[in-house]
Amino acid sequence: MENYISSLKDKIFQNIQEVEKMECSMLHKSKLIVPRLEGSFEELKSFVSNYSFKNNDEEILFFKEIKPQLFSQLMYYNEIYNIEIRMPAGSIEGKKEYLEQIQNQIKFYFDMNPDFYQYLRSGNTHLDHIYFLRRRPCIQLPFDSSYFERDCCFSTCYDFKMTKILTNEKLSAYINVKLAKLLQEDVEIDPLQDRSMLKWTEKKTALGEIIYGIDSLGSVCLGNIDIKVLAKKLGNLFDVDMSNIFQIYGDIRKRKVDRTEYLNRMINALSRRMDEDDNK
Repeated sequence: MENYISSLKDKIFQNIQEVEKMECSMLHKSKLIVPRLEGSFEELKSFVSNYSFKNNDEEILFFKEIKPQLFSQLMYYNEIYNIEIRMPAGSIEGKKEYLEQIQNQIKFYFDMNPDFYQYLRSGNTHLDHIYFLRRRPCIQLPFDSSYFERDCCFSTCYDFKMTKILTNEKLSAYINVKLAKLLQEDVEIDPLQDRSMLKWTEKKTALGEIIYGIDSLGSVCLGNIDIKVLAKKLGNLFDVDMSNIFQIYGDIRKRKVDRTEYLNRMINALSRRMDEDDNK
C-alpha cells in the first residue's frame, strides 16, 4: 500500500501545482482542480475496496491520516469554489461580512466538536481503535448523521470528521488571507473626502501606541493584517504620515518610565469621564 499511496500523493499534488501556477482566478483554479482530485479519490476508493489491511495499525493509519489528508484537499478546493462563486459583488464591506460569516461557521464547527479536536491536538492515540477502525461504533459516541449514508468499506465513524477539521483549518487560513487583502484594498481607497476634518493633534508616538495595542490584541481582521497596513490605514484616517511606524515603536520602547503613556492617559481620562457622568 505504501508505494501506491506515495504515487497517488505525487499525482494529486502535481495536479494541484499545475493549476495553481496558472494566471487565473481562484474560482477558475478550483473549478479545474476539483474534478482532477475527484478522479484520484475514486482511484483510492477502488484500491481500498480490493485491499486487505495487514493489521489494525495499518487500517488506523489509513483512516486517521492518509485518507483525511487526501480527501481534505478535494473538500478544500470544493469549498473554495463555493465561497468564490457566492462572493457578493459590490462593496468591500459586503465581502468582508460574507467572509466573516464563513469564519464564524468554521469556529462553530470546532466549538461543537471540542473533545475530538482536543484529542487530535493532544496527540493521544488511546481511542484510535474506536474512531478509525471500520466497525459498528458505540451509539453513545456523538457522530454526524452522514455516518449512516457512508460506504462502510471506505469509512469509519470519525474519519470524515477528521477530514472536515483538516479542511476547516486550511479554509480558515485562506479566508484570513482574503480578509487581509480586502483590508489593504480598503486602505488604498480612501473614503474620506476631507481628511482635514479628522486632524490628529497628539504626538505620533501616541497614535503608535494605539496601533501597536490594536495589533497586539489582534483586534483587526482577526490579527491577520500587516502592521504597516494598519498604520497606513489609521495614518490616512487622521492625516498623519505613519510610514515610519517601526521607528516610532522603537522610540516608545526606549522610554524608561511609563512606556504606554498615552494609553494610560486615555484609560484615566475615560474612567474620570464615567465617574463624572455617574455623579450627575
